[in-house]
Amino acid sequence: MTSIGGAEMVDWNLAVATATRLVRPGPEVSRDEARAIVAELRKHAKSSEEHVRSFTRMGTGDIHDTPVLVVDRAGWIRANVAGFREILKPLLDKMQDRRGGGPGGAMLGAVGGKVTGVELGMLLSFLASRVLGQYETFAPATRDLPAGENGGGRLLLVAPNIVHVERELDVDPHDFRLWVCLHEETHRTQFSAVPWLRDHLEGEIQSFLSETDVDPMTFLERIREAAQSLAGGRPEGEEDDGGRSIVELVQTPAQREILARLTAVMSLLEGHADFVMDGVGPDVVPSVGEIREKFQQRRARGASRLDQALRKLLGLDAKLRQYRDGERFVRAVVGEVGMDGFNRVWTSPNTLPTKAEIAKPADWVARVHRKGE
Repeated sequence: MTSIGGAEMVDWNLAVATATRLVRPGPEVSRDEARAIVAELRKHAKSSEEHVRSFTRMGTGDIHDTPVLVVDRAGWIRANVAGFREILKPLLDKMQDRRGGGPGGAMLGAVGGKVTGVELGMLLSFLASRVLGQYETFAPATRDLPAGENGGGRLLLVAPNIVHVERELDVDPHDFRLWVCLHEETHRTQFSAVPWLRDHLEGEIQSFLSETDVDPMTFLERIREAAQSLAGGRPEGEEDDGGRSIVELVQTPAQREILARLTAVMSLLEGHADFVMDGVGPDVVPSVGEIREKFQQRRARGASRLDQALRKLLGLDAKLRQYRDGERFVRAVVGEVGMDGFNRVWTSPNTLPTKAEIAKPADWVARVHRKGE
């Protein structure tokens, strides 16, 4: 991967090294405190299993194929690079085939996989200090990061970020740690209790990537814009286009349809997790009201103007909308047809809500419930 000829478009090892070197240090804790935090997160992850399954009535899947890992920021970086490399391989292979004879071939030769690896590493260093937890659906096992043996993923809890946010919000740390675990455990339950969900998502993502028809130089230039923003630079023309996201680059008409379906599914999954963590919360998290209010304020305002610009460029604003819109959908449906009625959403891909139905939950109820009746 040291030269462009025959090399990968992204030097993944360099991306890991760059991100690990640039990521901010976590909050100061003693060794004994760190051990206690890790132990408590593992305990909360375990107790969350029963809380989530009892509340959602989704208790038939085998969660033991999905390990829970408490990691630091460097561990999150390594895990995500492995996941990106796996899921993006078809797209990058396609782009690499195109670059040889394309008009950007010479420029790509100058850029090289190493430069792209550095830029990707810069973006990962930014994200690594912000993620509290993550269910990795498509997680390849590595030497230090095990994953499910039978297609299961893994659940990551990023300890320094959890500690940082609980201190920033000035909330009860024990309540906050359990609250975070409830959200992430809901994702693990979704995929373990709904066997077809992982394959369905993977199929949609691969269809999206196979439809990608973007010039490699354009794709890499957008990554470069994001990296320059992170470094404090201002990409030329940023004010004119309002800050386009990377996702907006790779949308053919067919991709727009796939992306609409993926957006609906992700809104459902994220909104369901928010609904569950708040539904379970009052019984097991005494200060859930205070935590939710402060956390929502933090989500809405962002950390800085730079943070807001990067969220736009990376498409993270869309993820924030997914939490809000999805939670409204779940709350409305459960309010109308109850939890068992809502759980029909997990019957098959055909019962998943569309993007339009996320905005109008009554339309989903009419399609899935009243039509069947």
